[in-house]
Amino acid sequence: MPLRSDPLDELSIPDGTTVEEHDLVTDGDVIVGGQSTVGFGVRGHHVIAGERVRFGGDIEAEGDCRLDMWSDVDGNVLAGRNAYIGERVHVDGQLMVSGDLDIGDDVDIEEGFEANGWIVIRNPMPTIVFLFVYLSQLLRIGEEEAAEDLMSDLVDDERDHDPILVPRNASVSDDAWRVSTPATIGDDCRLHGNIRAQELTVGADNNVFGSLRAREDIEIGHGTEIHGDVTTRNGTVGVGPDVHVWGDISATDVVLHEDAVVDGSIRARGEMTLVRDDDQPDDATSSTDDESERETADTEESDVDESVETDEHDADEDVADEPEERDETTDAEESNDEESPDAAQSDDEETTTDEQPTAAASEQDTVAKGTERVTADGTDPDSYRENGHRDPMERGSTSPR
Repeated sequence: MPLRSDPLDELSIPDGTTVEEHDLVTDGDVIVGGQSTVGFGVRGHHVIAGERVRFGGDIEAEGDCRLDMWSDVDGNVLAGRNAYIGERVHVDGQLMVSGDLDIGDDVDIEEGFEANGWIVIRNPMPTIVFLFVYLSQLLRIGEEEAAEDLMSDLVDDERDHDPILVPRNASVSDDAWRVSTPATIGDDCRLHGNIRAQELTVGADNNVFGSLRAREDIEIGHGTEIHGDVTTRNGTVGVGPDVHVWGDISATDVVLHEDAVVDGSIRARGEMTLVRDDDQPDDATSSTDDESERETADTEESDVDESVETDEHDADEDVADEPEERDETTDAEESNDEESPDAAQSDDEETTTDEQPTAAASEQDTVAKGTERVTADGTDPDSYRENGHRDPMERGSTSPR
């Protein structure tokens, strides 16, 4: 966290803060900077005010109440625990304290005071100085456990509600809330008076009975109702959904939601933008179109899923059929291998059969050549027979006479 010269650098209104008839009511603490003016009473858990703070009503604190020097209260002061009243404080009513009372010099209480605890007349020591002195004394006497318990209580104290922070030199009343710093308003608040700040951020579901004015940007959350004008000098006005502005809007740029209502006029020196909420349908037709689009998208997704499943099933069948085809191919190759020796043998037999007649013919030729008949004188027997002679080689033949 960066160090700052003034921790009260903005007007902060927490969630659920309301302004009733004469009081500013919150569930958390109320911290008011020095030299500020609060035109009505204050009710909260702890109430802490700086120097020269003026209250226009009663102060009711469930816990402690601390008023620094030269403060002025136009009413009563009620503290549920302890009270610390600085010197020269003026209380127009009565001071009632359930616990201890530390009171300074020259304190003026018009109707007296009452305390159930210790009453010490002294100038109250500043809180940070008191803690430092108290811890140093505990450590000096050896009470380290007590010092650790005190520090753990201070550090681990988680508050359920954020405090109201009123910066220095602020003016808060039913008429106007004037600060020279940025202002932030939470949700579910009900405020009275015109709000003037350097820049404004308003939460959701608020009801402001007054106008909003800032030098810079103004942001209004959804469901907020402004009973007045919204004006900025050099900034942009952003109006959220379901916002109702009873007056006019004037700014450099205006960003307006389509569901917002402005009863007055809208003046923008720069740009004006109309924001449309596409996430929420405007009528039944758009909702029907959205449903039909969803159904179409679901149908397309289901078709894609079915096609993917079909492709995967076909791929599985193809993978399952591949081994069978491979087996059939292997069987065919093996049968071809088994048939190939028989075919080779039959080819050899055919070759042998074709060669046998050739050998027989050659043998007949050889025999024929070996048994060629000739006569004694070397003549051909055929020619010999042609001359009227018989073959002497034939059986039963007789020689011619």
